[in-house]
Amino acid sequence: MILKRLYDEKLAQASYLIGCSHAGEAIVIDANRDIQQYVSLAKAEGLTITHVTETHIHADFVSGSRELAARSGATLHLSDEGDANWKYSYARDSAAKPLRESDSINIGEVRISVMHTPGHTPEHLSFLITDTARAEDPMGMVTGDFLFVGDVGRPDLQEKAAKMGGTMEAAARTLHGSLGRLAALPDWLQVWPGHGAGSACGKGMSAVPQSTLGYERRFNWAFAAPSEIDFVRTVLAGQPEPPKYFAEMKRINKEGPKILDGFSRPELLDGKRYSEYSNRPHSLVVDTRPAAQFATGHIPGTINIPLNKSFTTWAGWLIPYDRDVYLIADCDSRVDEAVRDLAMIGLDRVMGYFDATVIQSFAEHHGGLGVIAQTAPRELEEWIAQDTARVIDVRGRAEWEAGHIPGVDNIPLGYLADRLSEIPRNKTIVLHCQGGGRSSIAASVLSAHGFANVVNLAGGFGKWESEGLPVEPLSTPALAESEKKKEQIASGS
Repeated sequence: MILKRLYDEKLAQASYLIGCSHAGEAIVIDANRDIQQYVSLAKAEGLTITHVTETHIHADFVSGSRELAARSGATLHLSDEGDANWKYSYARDSAAKPLRESDSINIGEVRISVMHTPGHTPEHLSFLITDTARAEDPMGMVTGDFLFVGDVGRPDLQEKAAKMGGTMEAAARTLHGSLGRLAALPDWLQVWPGHGAGSACGKGMSAVPQSTLGYERRFNWAFAAPSEIDFVRTVLAGQPEPPKYFAEMKRINKEGPKILDGFSRPELLDGKRYSEYSNRPHSLVVDTRPAAQFATGHIPGTINIPLNKSFTTWAGWLIPYDRDVYLIADCDSRVDEAVRDLAMIGLDRVMGYFDATVIQSFAEHHGGLGVIAQTAPRELEEWIAQDTARVIDVRGRAEWEAGHIPGVDNIPLGYLADRLSEIPRNKTIVLHCQGGGRSSIAASVLSAHGFANVVNLAGGFGKWESEGLPVEPLSTPALAESEKKKEQIASGS
């Protein structure tokens, strides 16, 4: 048996290639849209991909299962569990074989057994992996978004992302029941989850790539909940805001992802013709340079989403799917990276790019550049006392509730563009997050919408708190460390 884990750092997403060396066959589980990696890996291992499947209809990336099966000639297997709202619309057109509880797929001497594990989504499957050449008991389980290392899949996305009202408590109870079914499985069973730390598909998952069921029984909070009521209350509390693009991913992955056949670099555009492109209807220019460079000089009207580990997440929040996108990037390799990252979440309308020389060209032909001013905590304290600035905390709601600057409102970054009417245009607007990463993006969003006096709090709430300035309610050291880690993930540092 051959087992290979492929991990996408920006999506915090794992997929698996499992093969039998004797038969020369392999199955890929939870492929993302970058399918060449699976084709290349199978070739390097001397395997042919004969089967492709996935654990569920994904919400955080475009599935590559359809394209990989079509390109490799493999049989596509899709869940046939769940109700009509959770069936794959393209299953018949793709000649997909339906999978239900107790079905199995044989890859030479490797048996893939299907277990229906609903809760995160109604159709969710997990796969028990048995190397029959060695044993009749399974050695591991590909758990998708059902069971993570240190956490479980969130059951609120049906309601919050798919907009199916009144479903999250019932889904949480279903998830609790699915966990109960694991009691029949042995402690030695390896747990191979679909995500790691940084994914919005859970709230407290570990960065450790795998675990055992016995370890999770001892140390995963979900197994320690004394009752179903306690489990439901805990699993629903403090879940992060699901990114806007999750709803679009559900639709795409249910109806059938478009086959790309690779990622293509768009056309390099003439910087002297910048306005011709940027003024086109339904266009958006995204500056992918680091926040510090953007702050010291940028083309007015552009938004800044730095090309770091959080690029995919914030692109999904902030770039509408009905807009043509133009990129500003430092070099061709950065363009390729951005195009791939955008395509991974279905943002395929990248129409062209400008290299960094467009900044100076714009300044020479069209006037001054925009800047994002920076302030320090002590200076901000004076502005607050004098009531000369409106301060907005752009962290997630749970972070704000754990501790915030007294009197400061919370508008999470992902919702900022939807709540512009709440922000005065006749005052200095100071934005902050935990460490400065998200608030830098937020400052670019407000500037692009015509806000003239936008300031970023350098060092964010972490710096404010470290200087002993007032906080309400009082945050604990544990909370502060937790939020610091979140900011590191969000900022890509």
